[in-house]
Amino acid sequence: MKTLKIAIQKSGRLNEKSVELLKNCGLSFENYKSSLISTVSNFPLEILFLRDDDIPEYVQDGIADIGLVGENVIAETNVEVAYLQRLGFGKCTLKIAVPNDSDYKTILDLDGKAIATSYPVILQKFLDKENIKADVKTISGSVEIAPGLGLADAIFDIVSTGGTLRSNNLMPFVDVMSSEAILIGRKGEENNPLILELLQRIQSVMRAKETKYVVLNVEKINLDKILALLPGVKSPSVLPLAEKGWVAVHTVIPERDFWSHINELKAAGAQGIVVMPIEKIIL
Repeated sequence: MKTLKIAIQKSGRLNEKSVELLKNCGLSFENYKSSLISTVSNFPLEILFLRDDDIPEYVQDGIADIGLVGENVIAETNVEVAYLQRLGFGKCTLKIAVPNDSDYKTILDLDGKAIATSYPVILQKFLDKENIKADVKTISGSVEIAPGLGLADAIFDIVSTGGTLRSNNLMPFVDVMSSEAILIGRKGEENNPLILELLQRIQSVMRAKETKYVVLNVEKINLDKILALLPGVKSPSVLPLAEKGWVAVHTVIPERDFWSHINELKAAGAQGIVVMPIEKIIL
């Protein structure tokens, strides 16, 4: 059987979460910081630790079968790859930011201005769409310092919390693109059995993070009201308790639904509610 190759970020904001996801999928490997390749001992998979900018092209060219990378990197490298799964972490927004003391009111005020960025492709596409002619200055590294040094009138960069902008006397001006970690594959190879098996593992881990195992006690006379409030994966399990007339209800429920129904469940007679995490959910 051919060994699958997955490319993930060697270092940076997605590395830790990427490694955590793969280990939660039951894959056994060492995260070699000084090596480019790590072999999984219990699945036909090799992990390539690469610069995030290289991952989309490696997947497009077939050097790696799949890759885990930020959507912003895919857009910036302008490659042709298949989106296999949005992963829900590494979320950020790419924004145009301007100095706090600027008097810009609309994006049209950027016309003729200089904008510093590490993402010139994404920025230029946005400016073209908005019919704005600006001087895009490509800078590697910390673009936030460009306005303070007089190199640019504004910047375009990733914003997660906004702390870096504030520390450089900048404020968000225009949201251009939202991004998160994406599992990508080479076009035409989406139905590779190994890719599908790994994707199933990833999806089971993701479903488990979004759901909880809930156990509660209720009198039989209130059971129908409780069941109506529990949209689970399947019909809840109902087990008799030692105390006559009482039952225990076991179910799996999306966490957001549980918290939105908690007061209704209690009002309907639910008692002794226990909420537990789930490791995997395989449908």
